[in-house]
Amino acid sequence: MSYLDNILFAIILILGFGFFAKNVKKLIRNIKLGQDIDRTDRPNERWKNMAMIALGQSKMVKRPVAGIMHIFVYVGFIIINIEMIEIMIDGLFGTHRVLSFLGGGYDFLIGTFEILAFLVIFGVAVFFCRRNIVKLKRLNSIDLKGWAKNDANIIILFETILMVFFLVMNAADFHLQQVGYTHFTQVGSFPISQYIAPMFNGMNAGAVYMIERSAWWLHIIGVLAFMNYLYYSKHLHIILAFPNTFFANLNPYGKFDNLASVTNEVKLMMDPNADPFAAPAEGAEAPSKFGASDVQDLNWVQLMNAYTCTECGRCTSSCPANITGKKLSPRKIMMDTRDRLEEVGRNMDANNGIFVPDNKSLLNDYITPEELWACTSCNACVEECPVNISPLSIIMDMRRYLVMEQSAAPMELNNMMTNVENNGAPWQYNQMDRLNWKDEAN
Repeated sequence: MSYLDNILFAIILILGFGFFAKNVKKLIRNIKLGQDIDRTDRPNERWKNMAMIALGQSKMVKRPVAGIMHIFVYVGFIIINIEMIEIMIDGLFGTHRVLSFLGGGYDFLIGTFEILAFLVIFGVAVFFCRRNIVKLKRLNSIDLKGWAKNDANIIILFETILMVFFLVMNAADFHLQQVGYTHFTQVGSFPISQYIAPMFNGMNAGAVYMIERSAWWLHIIGVLAFMNYLYYSKHLHIILAFPNTFFANLNPYGKFDNLASVTNEVKLMMDPNADPFAAPAEGAEAPSKFGASDVQDLNWVQLMNAYTCTECGRCTSSCPANITGKKLSPRKIMMDTRDRLEEVGRNMDANNGIFVPDNKSLLNDYITPEELWACTSCNACVEECPVNISPLSIIMDMRRYLVMEQSAAPMELNNMMTNVENNGAPWQYNQMDRLNWKDEAN
């Protein structure tokens, strides 16, 4: 490889990682638009969560076919890209298989990479069939149309092409090693590509070398392109699954958090020395909004949840409201939250980092009250999610806004709350009549 090639490779690396860093910076900024929340408690449980769920894929295998195929693709794709270390060194310094000094260890690594590459191709082929031929309902429902559906197929195509380039590169390299072409010494183990190599028999060694170099360049450029595509894709969970499972809510599913503003009001009411009519202390924060109507009202973990969503549809396929024909789809809740957050981010990009009100909000413009009130708060979506996302937390915060800021609960719920306030019970009976049933029973 000439010095010109080395320089070109360095420029491509700088551009690839530069754009990636820019997208990461934007991602962090958008997530930080959320309200602060402390998720640093119980660190041992959090590390265990991350190890079991993000790394160990423990919740994925609850549905064995998809789970096992996902392990093939996920583990294969991640481990194969360890070879990027060698490719980058070779590209920058003009060496050939610089890590081959590892000897038997290197043979094991390359052999493992090749087997995993084959399993990745097999896995994504199964995924393609499930989406486009078998057409599983959860992968073809109405909330997964347009870009969301195309994105999944683009990822399948991307991963297939990258693995094919990887195996063709190795097959051509193996052939050149066998014929003793220039610097191609016999190193590495090629359990898969050795069966592809015979296609080069009878070809001019120079032509095979050009094929090897082309596959090498296309593989590295493809990996860098895919890395930068992640920000715009559901595949962002490759990165975010780890922090998302670490910072997940560890409380029992049925336990909801108390609003700090409400807690403060209750404490004020119960303090005999407090003056409820006193002016707020100088410098005190203004009361926060009850609940959430837009993404800035949600906490940063909920916003990270939205970016982590894999769009697998397990949440929606297990949602009793969705199963019975209601409009609610937990997957759509997460996708809408991410879409609105992206819209807010673009607004800030266009206005020097400052959000200019656009007369839009997550509530109504993206998610309708009908969807929110269809939720039974059963936590089935939270239980099913393979990366510990909680659509229910967003639903409950938006319900709080509807009830406490707009008094916009369904009539039945408003009547119940009025009765609780006036009668101390959900029913429309005078408090003096609450025990009349005992007389009737007698």
